[in-house]
Amino acid sequence: MKRLIGAIAISALAMGGTSACATKKMVRQRVGEVNDKVDTLSKSVEETQQRTKANESRIGEVDQKAIAADSKAQAAGQRADAAYTAADRVNSRADAIEKASKKLVYEVVLSEDKGGFKFGQTKIPADMQSQIDELVAKLKANPNGGFIEIEGHTDNVGPKDVNYKLGLERAEAVKRYLYENQQIPLHKMNVISYGEEKPIAPNKTREGRAQNRRVVIKVLA
Repeated sequence: MKRLIGAIAISALAMGGTSACATKKMVRQRVGEVNDKVDTLSKSVEETQQRTKANESRIGEVDQKAIAADSKAQAAGQRADAAYTAADRVNSRADAIEKASKKLVYEVVLSEDKGGFKFGQTKIPADMQSQIDELVAKLKANPNGGFIEIEGHTDNVGPKDVNYKLGLERAEAVKRYLYENQQIPLHKMNVISYGEEKPIAPNKTREGRAQNRRVVIKVLA
């Protein structure tokens, strides 16, 4: 009986030891799996961090290139502005020299109050034609002038751009008359429109506006 009880006890101990060993193996196995997952996640995080740093570096390089390009563009713009300014100065000096070298020989003002252009009209009236012919006769009798400048002027009634166009058309009409009827070479004439910018009388009165609607012919030597 004692032998039987001892055998049962030994068998129970053996079974209990086997269960304990199995449990420890399972725990170690699961711990290993968790460690593997942790290692995998750690590697993934490290790779992500490395890619992020690489991208940040590329972004920084792009930003630096963009800044450098902006700086070059600004420098080019400044050089262009300086060139334009210098060109304007040269042109202004050239204009000043040209004006100073030309001397006014004759001048005729053809305004509405003296038989010139009517309101809003560009056709040359007969009275104005006779005045132009008298000017050309003086020029031929005493040919000191070598260049004719024709200025177109208007009153201030209407938009500025319309008045500028009207003044130019009046000046062009006089130029065409001088060319077709008096055989003045085109290269010896120049037209310019001042529109309403240079009145010689107040535009508040009818008489003043009539004086401002004019063409000025200047013969320059």
